[in-house]
Amino acid sequence: MDKTREKILTVATRIFSRFGFYKTSMDEIARSAHKAKGSLYYHFTSKEDLFTEVVALELDNLKRELALVVTDTKLNATEKYKKYLLTRMSVLKQSANYQETLKADFFEHFEFLDNLRTDMDNWEKGQLKSIIKQGIEEGIFADQRDKMDVLLDVFIMVLKGLEIPFFLQDKYDEFSPYFEDLINIIVKGMAA
Repeated sequence: MDKTREKILTVATRIFSRFGFYKTSMDEIARSAHKAKGSLYYHFTSKEDLFTEVVALELDNLKRELALVVTDTKLNATEKYKKYLLTRMSVLKQSANYQETLKADFFEHFEFLDNLRTDMDNWEKGQLKSIIKQGIEEGIFADQRDKMDVLLDVFIMVLKGLEIPFFLQDKYDEFSPYFEDLINIIVKGMAA
């Protein structure tokens, strides 16, 4: 990534996370980045394009962190699943621009992020499928391969459902002492 693009993304990430998508202007980003507005439009076709890239960077960070959990050979499937959920919640807690997309969905949908969301959902299904298969092989999880696609869709719904109270209703800190209990309930539902 060239330095100008990197600088724009760094500044845009900070400003979007502070003021949100709607209250941030390309003029403000250009001014804060000490770049001409034309430079922003050279690298990003619109404010939506820039915001999409900012959110994509947060999701790339999430993917990196979750991939480390999934590939950790020292963990059994139950430990991996628990660590996956805890890591996901922790990383998203720091992803202010992703949280902005959740807030916007209550009022109006950011359609320009749909491809990014679909990609993330599909990526997560692949990661969760890997953990479930490991759990089946270890005899920890019930063999439900015939229902795998539905099971993965439900997992994604559960994960996204948790984002609302944690990040929109600002109850993350209130509920965090109970994350282990919540995860144990979910894992027990998959037990063999």
